[in-house]
Amino acid sequence: MKVTIGGPLKLAFRPWVEGLENVPAEGAAILASNHLSFSDSFFLPAVLDRKVTFIAKAEYFTTPGVKGRMTAAFFKGVGQLPVDRSGARGAGEAAIKSGIEVLERGELFGIYPEGTRSPDGRLYRGKPGGLARVALATGAPVLPVAMIDTEKIQPPGKVMPKLMRPGIRIGKPLDFSRYQGMEHDRFVLRAVTDEVMYEIMKLSGQEYVDMYATAMKRQLSDAAKAEKEAEKAAKAALARAEKEQAEKEKAQKARAEKEQQTEQRRSEP
Repeated sequence: MKVTIGGPLKLAFRPWVEGLENVPAEGAAILASNHLSFSDSFFLPAVLDRKVTFIAKAEYFTTPGVKGRMTAAFFKGVGQLPVDRSGARGAGEAAIKSGIEVLERGELFGIYPEGTRSPDGRLYRGKPGGLARVALATGAPVLPVAMIDTEKIQPPGKVMPKLMRPGIRIGKPLDFSRYQGMEHDRFVLRAVTDEVMYEIMKLSGQEYVDMYATAMKRQLSDAAKAEKEAEKAAKAALARAEKEQAEKEKAQKARAEKEQQTEQRRSEP
């Protein structure tokens, strides 16, 4: 996949990279990145010599048929790991378990602390569960990563990418060994996550928003729905007003015709 996809990707888009020397040549490490585009999971592994394993929903790997098998082969090839989202605690626990297994094999594990793509290009609050718990459980160093301009290449909903140069900045590894054994302390998890997000913010230059991206997406979705409902209501009100006006004009015309007929009859000898 690095040859068939990574090579042409680098040739076509020519991504610039800073901080490659911070990625260890061997051994476990966590790449914690901001998330601007679906293509983030392709550009980051493409510029590294080592394999990076991300997590993906299990449905990508279990869809039946030829298309399903091709999709599964593709996601396996680009280093995606299936996570079963069923069960009492869903994807969270499955993602943590998968991340620990990857790191225990001495590999690179990629994760997006925001939990989802940014809806507007800003950096949102990191979720304290996955990243911090995996880091503290394994003792693996965390490398903050900033993807630059990938949202301009392939905005959400766009199929064809725009040819332009994205950027990748990889920060120095963060050591959280001082919190070893405290992976179930929610205050520690929040402190670790916030420290990583602060480093990502410095690398990316993004505006930071102290709320979860999922909450912002809900707000935007609710606002769009409310706007659509308001537009629908406005159109309905306009239609009613036009109908009432038409009925009023029709009634006025009928009265005028009746009055004219009455005047004609009066004027007859």
